[in-house]
Amino acid sequence: MIEIRGLHKAFGAKSVLNGVDLTINAGDTVCVIGRSGCGKSVLLKHIVGLLEPDQGTVFVNGKEVRHLRGRDLFALRRGIGYVFQGAALFDSLTVWENVVLSLYEHGERRQEVLDSEARRVLAAVGLLPDEATSVSALFEKEYAILRDKKPSDLSGGMRKRVGVARALVGNPEYILYDEPTTGLDPITSEQIDNLIRDLSQKLAVTSVVITHDMFSVYKIAHTVAMLEQGTVRFFGTADELRASEDSVVKEFIERYQ
Repeated sequence: MIEIRGLHKAFGAKSVLNGVDLTINAGDTVCVIGRSGCGKSVLLKHIVGLLEPDQGTVFVNGKEVRHLRGRDLFALRRGIGYVFQGAALFDSLTVWENVVLSLYEHGERRQEVLDSEARRVLAAVGLLPDEATSVSALFEKEYAILRDKKPSDLSGGMRKRVGVARALVGNPEYILYDEPTTGLDPITSEQIDNLIRDLSQKLAVTSVVITHDMFSVYKIAHTVAMLEQGTVRFFGTADELRASEDSVVKEFIERYQ
């Protein structure tokens, strides 16, 4: 469970979060919506300890994030996969190097371990056939071709999938998605939505998805949190969001759907 209580954050004179209260239960897919600049990405950065609150608390699995240091903070972060807006792949690295980077940085050097994890996560995001049901020679051929590609060789949708694959390394409990469908065409956006939904169901991970795309919200969300002026203006199911009579909520939905 992720529990956020009374979270405040300002940058200089600009107040971004003004007392956010939010509970994200294990196994849920929570979509966080709101206008640009309302603090959605700032909220995610507090969950992984990249920012410290001015006031308030963030607990992940009962541990207050701001008090974690060194090994304890790294242990927390190993349990959280982060999918950046635009995928944020390293252009100079291959697909394989991008995917296994976190394992390598934590000291893993055994080629068989790195390859096994790369195969697993790339198959999980649909970039490789299901290893269990495919012909072994075909799987290995496709893996050999994909692993050596650079991000510039991939379509936008494939780059997003590699970004998700990287986030899946190590079987995290939580995956945080920052605008996962931004810049994608409608068909590819729907494919990414399906991927997020399928991963949530198959891997039982807790997902927090920042998005402006109301089609994505209606497709994947168990619950929706709308930020407005630094607080949670709405929290409920997608159906409750649709039925809301709140003028601010209705205006946002009409603008972005």
